[in-house]
Amino acid sequence: MNQDQPVDVYLVCNARFHDTNFARLELLKLLAENEDINTRVAENFSDTEAIKQSSLLITYTCDLRPTKQEQVALGEFLSNGGRWFALHATNAILEFVDGGKVDTPDVAPDFMKLLGSRFVAHPANQRISIRVTDVQHPLTADISDFEVDDEEPYYCERLGDQTVLLEASYSEPSEGYVQSDYGTNEESHPQMYLHPWDKGEVLYLSLGHCAGKHDMKPMVDIFPVVRGSWNSPIYYELLRRGIRWGIGTL
Repeated sequence: MNQDQPVDVYLVCNARFHDTNFARLELLKLLAENEDINTRVAENFSDTEAIKQSSLLITYTCDLRPTKQEQVALGEFLSNGGRWFALHATNAILEFVDGGKVDTPDVAPDFMKLLGSRFVAHPANQRISIRVTDVQHPLTADISDFEVDDEEPYYCERLGDQTVLLEASYSEPSEGYVQSDYGTNEESHPQMYLHPWDKGEVLYLSLGHCAGKHDMKPMVDIFPVVRGSWNSPIYYELLRRGIRWGIGTL
């Protein structure tokens, strides 16, 4: 991207069981650091034309289910060279079943293929040790291995090509999920990867859990505020680099 030229960014922020207001504000503050960026904010993917006219799509969502038409438009956005920075639970679709457990049905396979993975389950929030697997890529260069507290360690189904930039190891069962043992036999799990799609590309970063005091209703009336990776300066550096990657200035 040429300097001093406007660049359109489309932010979709609507994450069930997460502190959407907090995440939206933090992402907008980071986007505002670049005066060339013009950001539009939405709660869903319905304005497909605006998305396709943008250079970068950023999503902080959970259980947000795009329609068939919206999924086609997202594919067109990527095929035409768009970049998509997908955060945390963007690849998660949830359903509660008898007994109170959470199922993660594969009801939007085309959406998940675009993202390069599908969330299946996670054990309890915990401290996670993150390893940098590509020390030369601009997204992770000069970043040392680090730890984050009170984060959701994701087990995801891998779909298509992934260039893994960050990974972590954990093997606890996901007691609250239908597929409670999924992923527990794997040695490591991607935390940040690049996934190509035609002329475009997706950058997925699973870190970024946050929840406010009212975000777990009706399961829990009042919930302790959780900020997870948002308490880490390294996480903000990853977000800044992801934005720069998305607008072509990294």
